[in-house]
Amino acid sequence: MNNTAISSPRFNRWVVVIASVAIQLCLGTAYIWSVFQSYLIISESTPNALFNWPATHGTLAYSLLLGLLTVGSTIGGKLQEKLKPRTVIIAAGVVLGMGFYLAKYTTESIPWLLWLTYGVLGGLGMGMAYTTTIACCQKWFPDKRGLVTGIIVSALGFGGLLFTPVAESLIKGYGVLNTFSILGVLFLVVNILGSFFIISPAEGYKPQGWTPPAPKDGVTGQNFTPSQALKTPQLYMVIVAFMCATAAGSMMIPMAKILGLQPDSGLTKETAVAGVMIISAFNSFGRLFWGWISDRLGRKKTLLILLVIAAVSIVGVSFAKAYLMLAFIAVIGFSYGGFLGVFPALTADFWGTRHVATIYGLILLGFGVGAVASSYIVAYFSASKAFSTAFIIAGIAAFVGFAIMAILKTPKLKSEK
Repeated sequence: MNNTAISSPRFNRWVVVIASVAIQLCLGTAYIWSVFQSYLIISESTPNALFNWPATHGTLAYSLLLGLLTVGSTIGGKLQEKLKPRTVIIAAGVVLGMGFYLAKYTTESIPWLLWLTYGVLGGLGMGMAYTTTIACCQKWFPDKRGLVTGIIVSALGFGGLLFTPVAESLIKGYGVLNTFSILGVLFLVVNILGSFFIISPAEGYKPQGWTPPAPKDGVTGQNFTPSQALKTPQLYMVIVAFMCATAAGSMMIPMAKILGLQPDSGLTKETAVAGVMIISAFNSFGRLFWGWISDRLGRKKTLLILLVIAAVSIVGVSFAKAYLMLAFIAVIGFSYGGFLGVFPALTADFWGTRHVATIYGLILLGFGVGAVASSYIVAYFSASKAFSTAFIIAGIAAFVGFAIMAILKTPKLKSEK
């Protein structure tokens, strides 16, 4: 029984989008790990940092957050089918807020506490809120699925832009560990307030005056259950393609500031910080722009274009310096954001909106595995300053993703075959 729905014609569906945007802004802190790392871990470019840890300690914290975000997405997707979306959002705020708040107790001798709090709890909380808000908004906007998905996930990207100067300011005033706790309290408050506006529409909702068009290429017009989706080869192809597609962005996000701080980068420290904001800004804009484009061009064609852009830009940054390097970083963020904007819409097109939160949570496993692998690859090669080797690997991954998407076909229920 669906006790979460509302069908009143007087309810403004954009209220759900606004609340989701506020929540997704908070989730955007996932993309500013390089800011935290530069104050946490002592290195050649950050000698005054707090802890004398190897770079992999920080990489693990970031990788756990992204990896557990995919697990949290699946959990949140399943729960929102049985509970009120509001309940899932509140639970997500508690888990995320507690994770960030407790990170303040990390010391040099117990790095595992950062992994557990920021990484595990932070990732679970982010994931639960992430898919729940996307799924709810997609149900309200069957007429603008790509656009509204782009709006929601662009807020997450814009959150990185918003919270970069906020985090820098808080760290300078209160220290990096206390900054985690301040952000944790903020996230809890925003999730609780926003949850009161995250309401599902009635089953089969259609906007007034809108007539669903005949299913076009790439849209099944069917609602797969998660178990049915798991039986389609397309699910696994999309998972692997997502993993390959986001490799470039997953490498660049935690390393944007570190890369800019290298002695031979040709950039000042202030410009290196701007690099984090640049990738966050283009990450955000890419989600909105490419989500909108995919409504017109089609999901598959859009993703093929993005994969070429990702491959060229990540290889280009391997050899660029100074402002040309920043330009390539911006393009990487632009394509990465596009993937995060288009893959959720592709999921709804392929397998329907009824169980989209759970199914997209499964697809996010590819994103999580790719993020963990990519961040470790770039951390490994960064120890010997061999950034270009890592970035070429990401370029090759993008071309693998292109090959998969090129042969991908729309799934069909067995009864239709």
